Amino acid sequence: MTELSRPSRLIGRQRFPRAGLRAFSIVELMVAVLIISMLFAASVPAYQRIQRKARAARVANDFRVFGAAFQAYAHEKGSWPAEAAPGVVPTGINQQELQAQSWTSTTPMGGKFDWENNQSHPGGTSPGGKWRAALAITGTSEAPLIIDADLMEDIDASLDDGNLDTGNFRRGFGDCPIFILEP
Repeated sequence: MTELSRPSRLIGRQRFPRAGLRAFSIVELMVAVLIISMLFAASVPAYQRIQRKARAARVANDFRVFGAAFQAYAHEKGSWPAEAAPGVVPTGINQQELQAQSWTSTTPMGGKFDWENNQSHPGGTSPGGKWRAALAITGTSEAPLIIDADLMEDIDASLDDGNLDTGNFRRGFGDCPIFILEP
């Protein structure tokens, strides 16, 4: 007589490994997540600082390039160009030397570059607040200026003496950045 095999009680069931043999405990997972989040939290300020330094370097470089173009114009013509609106290339300035695309686009700190000819900046950091020739960044309706004191100090350290109250790079009217070419 042959005996029929009985179906196993385990058919349709899976064997799960016993707890603790090959799995992570919830405490171990929580510790790993905590360590990763702490590393992330520590890296965010460093990343923001690097971004601010990059924006400051770009603005400082633009001020240098634009200042050289305006000084070359004044040297050739014997006078500074006429006043122009923010983001508008002043008449007579060579658009290639000025890099017109950078002049007319929004700066990394918002606002647009503005040529200041015989303008005054009341409330700025210079006695009288009047300069013969200066480059400023001015907020416009389509490009509002974001005043960031740390960014302005980084720009000043790159361009000037590191003090926003003295030197060629200063705070102008409404704390807008201004780079003085001729006092």
